[in-house]
Amino acid sequence: MTDTQETDRTGQLTRRKVVAVGAGTVAVVGLGAAGAVNAFAEDKGAASEAEACYRLTSETVEGPYYIDADKIRRDVTEDKEGIPLLLDIRVIDSETCRPIRNAAVDIWHCDAVGVYSGYEDVGNGGGPAPTGAPTDAPTGTPTGTPTGPPPGGGHQEPTDDTRYLRGTWRTDKRGQVTFRTVFPGWYRGRCVHIHTKVHVNGEWTDAGYEGGNTCHTGQFFFDEESVLASAELEPYASNTAERTTLDEDMIYDGGGVTGGLLRLRYRKGDGIGKGVRASITVGVDPEETNDGV
Repeated sequence: MTDTQETDRTGQLTRRKVVAVGAGTVAVVGLGAAGAVNAFAEDKGAASEAEACYRLTSETVEGPYYIDADKIRRDVTEDKEGIPLLLDIRVIDSETCRPIRNAAVDIWHCDAVGVYSGYEDVGNGGGPAPTGAPTDAPTGTPTGTPTGPPPGGGHQEPTDDTRYLRGTWRTDKRGQVTFRTVFPGWYRGRCVHIHTKVHVNGEWTDAGYEGGNTCHTGQFFFDEESVLASAELEPYASNTAERTTLDEDMIYDGGGVTGGLLRLRYRKGDGIGKGVRASITVGVDPEETNDGV
């Protein structure tokens, strides 16, 4: 998908201002625990001469697996295996198109086989599959009030102390932050995605980020071609969960970049396993509160 196609999917733009970006590709980027160097010669999505300052990036639900852990770090990989991924996020004010500096950006996502840190007991996005023969059908009218969060809905309390593939970092004067992680896997009912929050109007302290408001809660998405390429490699190939495609996903709104669709760059000739660079500009209203709950 080209930038023009992405823009067409979002509908008519409401801003006339543009944010200039470089038209060239990324030359050389270091990725992976061993410091492997990868040249991203192909820009999946085709870099354009200018990137439109668009409407607000779509808000989504927080989901059940958010942990406000104050892991202030850009490298969230820990010891998780997977395709190296550099995630470039640029946060701008959707009204003025100006970068928002010193914002706190959270990301969190599952590992290659669909497990979230802090919720390893839950298993692959909702628990292990049931085993054994089905029991007799229930009879009678259900009584009492249902307990627990709805599937994929409200927050669940963590089950363990792991915190891999989670982190928070501040935006620089260009509104930019870069995380080092791995390409996410998937679990039943959802396409491949990364969760994010943007916090503004607070204060950075030795303990982390305090106060302010959460102006954006969203998710980033991956094009189907890249997901299929990742699924051919281990440990993704060991993920036996039924996979939901981007078009089938219940959260992605089909809005292209304004809906959270990432621009991915990797050299096809070398294979996606060498590493991927993902980028997106997130338009927010810093005066709003969107906590996704």
